[in-house]
Amino acid sequence: MVKIRLSRKGIRKKPFYQIIVTNSKNSRDGRFIEKLGYFDPLNSNKKLQLNKKRIDFWISKGAILSKRIYSLIK
Repeated sequence: MVKIRLSRKGIRKKPFYQIIVTNSKNSRDGRFIEKLGYFDPLNSNKKLQLNKKRIDFWISKGAILSKRIYSLIK
């Protein structure tokens, strides 16, 4: 099963997340198929960047959104 979810990057107490497409059995920061954007919860200027066309493409192929990604896109 393919999922669209967050992958944590950055250092301790300064999180930075990449929005990725991955197999649901892979670890959170493990292998991924494609990067679709990023989410920076600490930076108020450019907090969220998405590639909406690629997200729609993966959803049409049967990818499932995680709860957090669903709330960010909404």
